Amino acid sequence: MNAKLKTSTKVLLLKVIIHLSALLPLLNLYYLAFTDQLSADPVQRVIHFTGIGAFNLLLITLLVTPLAKILKQGYLLQVRRLLGLYAFSYALFHVLNFISFDLQFAWSLFFNEVVKRPYISIGMAAFVLLTLLAITSHNALRRKMGASWQKLHNFNYLIVILVAVHFYWSVKSELISPMLYILLTIILLAFRHRKIKSLLLLLFCKGKK
Repeated sequence: MNAKLKTSTKVLLLKVIIHLSALLPLLNLYYLAFTDQLSADPVQRVIHFTGIGAFNLLLITLLVTPLAKILKQGYLLQVRRLLGLYAFSYALFHVLNFISFDLQFAWSLFFNEVVKRPYISIGMAAFVLLTLLAITSHNALRRKMGASWQKLHNFNYLIVILVAVHFYWSVKSELISPMLYILLTIILLAFRHRKIKSLLLLLFCKGKK
């Protein structure tokens, strides 16, 4: 009982830290934006902050499993869903910021941008997949979907690759930052090389049939 209590306390404290670490920067960002305290280009600052925040959270989500195995702290796995939902939340704000602040809700322009600009196309593809993962993250849906749930959530590997490419293509200069993120993405995916290889083989075999 004491061990369980300690584990539940650790999980609770970790979740509190995640909530504060994710929410406070976001609240501060919009406070600074609406009080005109950001840089000369506040729109791009807000769009970039929420986009890079989503990417950071996706990478942290991928980090949880190898970290739990290395440190032998299984309770860390209990915060993956929360991190994933915050990654989706930041991505949602990223898209909404782009549509509202940059395009002024010009929907025809938005769809034209998605079609004509590859980095936006690939970013939206990642967002749609991330939305599906967020919707199906509820325990009830997970139980209802059965084995299909895991197959769907394996797309998180594809999502992080799409986001890395989206970031790289969106940067017109100063490529050091996106290259570092690509390196981090490769390292984190390397921990899952066997699983990714088996998934690719499965898809390849199905494609042949």
